[in-house]
Amino acid sequence: MADELETERADVRDDGRRPPRAVVGSHRIEEEIFGKVFDGDIVKRIWAFVRPYRGKIYWAVVAVLVFTAMQLIIPLIIRYAIDHGMQPGSTDHGVLTWAIIAFLGAIVINFGASYAQETLVGNVAEDVLFDIRKAMFSHLQRVSLSWMDKTEVGRLMSRLQGDVNSMQEFLETSVLSVGDIALLFGIVFVMLYLDFKLGLLTLSALPVLFVVRIFWLPRARKSFMAAHETNSVANGALAEAIHGVRAVQSMDRERTNFMLYDDKAQANLRTHLTAAKYAQVMVPIVDTLTGLAMALVIVVGGARVLNQALDVGVMVAFLFYIQRFFDPIRSLTLQYSVMQRAMASGQRLTEVLDVPVDIKDAPNAKVLSPDMDGSVEFRDVVFGYNPKHPVLKHVSFKVNPGETVALVGPTGSGKSSCMSLIHRFYDVQQGQVLVGGHDVRELTQDSLGRQIAMVLQEPFLFTGTVFDNIRYHKTEATREQVIEAAKAVGAHDFIMRMPGGYDAELGQRGGNLSLGQRQLISFARALVADAKILVLDEATANIDSYTEMLIQKALVKLLEGRTGLVIAHRLATIREADRIIVLQNGELIESGNHGELMRNRKLYAKLYNLNYASFDDIPEEIIEEAVTESAT
Repeated sequence: MADELETERADVRDDGRRPPRAVVGSHRIEEEIFGKVFDGDIVKRIWAFVRPYRGKIYWAVVAVLVFTAMQLIIPLIIRYAIDHGMQPGSTDHGVLTWAIIAFLGAIVINFGASYAQETLVGNVAEDVLFDIRKAMFSHLQRVSLSWMDKTEVGRLMSRLQGDVNSMQEFLETSVLSVGDIALLFGIVFVMLYLDFKLGLLTLSALPVLFVVRIFWLPRARKSFMAAHETNSVANGALAEAIHGVRAVQSMDRERTNFMLYDDKAQANLRTHLTAAKYAQVMVPIVDTLTGLAMALVIVVGGARVLNQALDVGVMVAFLFYIQRFFDPIRSLTLQYSVMQRAMASGQRLTEVLDVPVDIKDAPNAKVLSPDMDGSVEFRDVVFGYNPKHPVLKHVSFKVNPGETVALVGPTGSGKSSCMSLIHRFYDVQQGQVLVGGHDVRELTQDSLGRQIAMVLQEPFLFTGTVFDNIRYHKTEATREQVIEAAKAVGAHDFIMRMPGGYDAELGQRGGNLSLGQRQLISFARALVADAKILVLDEATANIDSYTEMLIQKALVKLLEGRTGLVIAHRLATIREADRIIVLQNGELIESGNHGELMRNRKLYAKLYNLNYASFDDIPEEIIEEAVTESAT
C-alpha cells in the first residue's frame, strides 16, 4: 500500500514531478508550509487563548504595580530616616521608629504582591498553554491527509513542545514587563523630583543605550529566527532517524546518518550560540552604563553634599534608584529576546492552527443510519491528489449490499485511492462516491466512520492494553464482545499466552508483537466495530501462510452480512470474491468473477498467472506473452 500511495501521489506538482517532501536535509519546506517570520496579529491570536483568564491577568497586573510601588517607596523611607532621624545631635528617636515600621510594612506588602503575581501569572500561563495544546491536537486530528503527507512529524512535535514552551516563557514574563515599564518611569519621575539636575545627569547614559539598541535589534531578531529554523530541521531529522531505526540498522547506515544529523545539530548549535550572544550582549552593556551612572552621581553628588547643596539622604536614595533604574532596562532587554522567540513561536503555532480543514461536514449533513444497506457506488469518479493530474479517471462501479469485491491492478493503478475516497479521506474532483445510496459529501464524517471499518497493510496499534486496542473503534464494547471477536479471528490463544492476557500492555505501535499478531488484533478490532462496510487494504500482504490460514477463516466470519472491499494479492482472497474489478492507470478495464476474468485472458489473467499460480501450471504462450509485455 505504501508503495502504491507514493506512486499515486507522485504527480502532485504541476510539472508532474513528485512534490518536495520534508525529508532529512529539507530546509525550505518549513517556510513553504508555515510562512514567514513575523505577523503583527500574533498577540491578538494568543490573546484569544488568554481572554478566558483575563480576570486573573488584571489582578496579576495590580499585584505587579503594588510591588513596583514598594520598590519606589523603600528608598524614600531610607532617605527620610537619614535626613530626619540620623542628623548629628538628633534626639528624636520616633522618626527612626516610624521609618523602621514603614520599612517592615513595605517589605511585607512587597512579599505579598510578589507572591500573588507569581502565582497568578504561573497559573494563567499553564492554563493557556494547556488550551493551546488541546486546540492544536484537536485541529491536527482533522486536517487533510494531503497536508499531513508532506509534513514531518518532528517539526510538528517541535511546535507542540518547543514552541509552546517559548510561549510559556513569554506569558510568565510579559506581566512582569508592565512592572518594569512602570518602575522605569517611576524612578525617572522620583529622581527628577528629588533633584532635577542630578536626575538629568543620570539620564545622560540613555542616548548611548538607545544607539546600541538600534544596531542590536535587527541582528537579534534575525538570529532568533535562524535558531528556530535550525531547531526544527534538527528535530525533523531526529524524529525520522528514530522512526526509521530498523531500516538504518539493517542497511548499516548508522555512521552516515550520524554524520547527516551531526551537520544539522552543528548548524543548530551555531545559530543558538549566535542567538545567545545577541540575547546576552546587552547585559554587560547595561551593567557598564550602570557603573558609569553611579560613578557620575557619586562624584557630582558627593561634591554637592560636601558643599551642603544636597542632603545625604537624597544622595543615598539616588544611588538606590540608579541601581534599580537599570534593572528594568536589563530586564526589558532580556524580555525583548523572549518576546521575539515568542513571536516566532506564536507565528508557527497559529500557522498550524490555520491549516485549512479541507474535509468538512456540509451544513445540512445527514447522519448515516446504521440500518443502511451497505452498498458502495462510484459514479464517473475523477480524482487526483493534484487535480491537474488525476489518479482515477472516470471510474464507475457498484458494490451491492453484502457483496465482496476485490480491487486488483498494478502498483499505482488507484486501488488505495478508491479506498480512501470511500471513507472520505479526500473529496473527488468530479463524479460521486455513494455509501448506502448517499453521496459521502452529504453525510457526517462521524456517522460515515462508524459504518466503515478498515484493516490496512501496516496495522497501527496504540500504546495501551490489548483490550483497549481491540475496542479502539468502538469504545463502548464490552470485554465479552472483545473476547468473542478475538476468538473469531484466531487471536485469543496468543493473547492469553501474553502476561496479563487482554490487559497486557503493548509497546509502541505494538512492537512487542509479531506482524501477524498485530494484524490479527486489527482484524478483531474491525469485527468489534460491527460496521456495515469492511475495507481490507492489502491486509494479508505481509502475513505468513499459517496466519493467512487463520485470517481466511476469520474473513468468512468477518464478511458475513457485510459489504467487503478488498485489495489483496493473495490467491484465496481474490478467488473467493463475488466480483473482481481490475484497474490500470486509473481506469477500470475489466470486471467479473475469477473464472470469467481468467477466460478473458486479459490483464487479470496475466497478473494471476505471473503472481499467484505455480509456473508449472502456466501455459508457455502466456509466460512468453507476459514477458514480452513486461519488456516493452
